Amino acid sequence: MSHACGLDFGTSNSTVGLCSGNTTRLLSLEDDKPTLPSVVFFNADENHACFGRQALAEYLEGYEGRLMRALKSVLGTGLIDGKTEVQGRALPFRELLAWFIAELKKRAESAAGQEFERAVFGRPVFFVDGDPVADQLAQDTLGQIARAVGFRHIEFQFEPIAAAFDYEATLAREELVLIVDIGGGTSDFSLVRLSPDRARKPDRRDDILANSGVHIGGTDFDRALNLNAVMPQLGYKSLLASGAEMPSSYYFNLATWHTINFVYARGVLPGLQDLYRSAQEQDKIDRLIRLINQRAGHWLALQVETAKIALSAAETTQLDFDQLDPELSHPITRAEFDTAIGPLVEKIETTLGELLHQANLRADAVDTVFFTGGASGVPLLRARLAACLPQARHVEGDLFGSIGIGLALDAQRKFG
Repeated sequence: MSHACGLDFGTSNSTVGLCSGNTTRLLSLEDDKPTLPSVVFFNADENHACFGRQALAEYLEGYEGRLMRALKSVLGTGLIDGKTEVQGRALPFRELLAWFIAELKKRAESAAGQEFERAVFGRPVFFVDGDPVADQLAQDTLGQIARAVGFRHIEFQFEPIAAAFDYEATLAREELVLIVDIGGGTSDFSLVRLSPDRARKPDRRDDILANSGVHIGGTDFDRALNLNAVMPQLGYKSLLASGAEMPSSYYFNLATWHTINFVYARGVLPGLQDLYRSAQEQDKIDRLIRLINQRAGHWLALQVETAKIALSAAETTQLDFDQLDPELSHPITRAEFDTAIGPLVEKIETTLGELLHQANLRADAVDTVFFTGGASGVPLLRARLAACLPQARHVEGDLFGSIGIGLALDAQRKFG
C-alpha cells in the first residue's frame, strides 16, 4: 500500500483520498462518511475541542464555547498571523489550522490502517486574487502547517486539475474539458485535454491549456443571501433618529463565517445598546441584541446556508427565527437569492471569459463542462455558464469527492 494520500482541505468540507493498486477511494473521516466539515468547536462546558459534524451538533445543542468554521478562508489574509480568543487564551490562527489538519491526518490514518508521511494537497488556482506574492505565501503557509503536523513530503495540485484526473478515468476518447470547481471559498476553472492515453503521461503540463480562478464561492453566496434577505430583519440598513443608517459592521461580521465571533468581543454590546436608544426600528435591533447575547450567530448562519441549499431545488423556502423571535418566520424566494448573488455570478462569468481568451479558444471548442464543488449546483450559476458554452455537454462529478479522488491519483503518480 502507498504511504501517500491526497488531501483536500476545503473551506466547507475536507476529504482524504488513497490510491492503492487499481483502487482509489475516499477514506471515512466521520460516521462512515468521506467528508469532514471544516469546523472546530471549543466546548467550554466540557473543556474539549471537537471537529466536523460533532462540532456543529454540540454547538447547536447549546453548549457554551467557540465555533470556528471556514478555516481555510484565513489563508492569504492578515488574519493568518493573528490570534483569536478561545476559552480565555489567545489562540494563533496558524495553530487552529494545524489542529484541524492534524485531525484530518489522524482520522485518515485510522481509516487506512497506516501512516501518511507524503501527501498531495489541493489548492485553489488563486488563494488571493491579483497578488502573486500573497498567493505564494498562502501556499507556503499551508505547507509549513502540514509539515508541522507530520507530513514530511508535500506536493500541491490545483483543485480543478485534481477533479480532471477523476473525470479522465471515465473517458474512452480525447476531450477538451472545462473543469468548473465552485467550492466554499473559490471558483476555479481549468481547460484540460484529457484522454486514456494522456492519463499515462507522468507530466501533464502540456495538457493544461489555461487556469483561472476568483475568490468567490459558496460561503460568499451565503453572505450575499444573508445580507440581502436576512440581516434587514435584524436592522441592517434601518435608520437612526439622525437619519443615518445603522453601522454595517455588525451585519457584515455576522454574515461572514470567519468573522462571526467578532460581534462577541467586549465593547460591542454596550455600543449597540447606545445605538438602540435612537433606532427608528427598535424591534429589529432587539433581535440583533438577543442574537449577540445568545451567541447565536453561527446558528443563524447555518439557517441561511440551509436556505441556500433548499433554493437550489425549490422556488421558495422558509427561514424560522424561532430562537430570536418565535412569532417571526421569513419566506425567501429563488428570485431573492438570484438577485443577491447576481453580482458574484457576473464576476465568475467574467473569469470564464478571460480563461477562454487566455487559451485563445472559442466557446464551441469545449467538448464538456465538468462540474465539481459543493456550490456548483446553484441554478443561476449553472444557467449562466450554460449560456456561455451552449454547445458543450454538462457532466456532474462527485460534488464533494472528485477533488480528493483526483489528488489521490496524483499522489500515486508523484510518490509511487
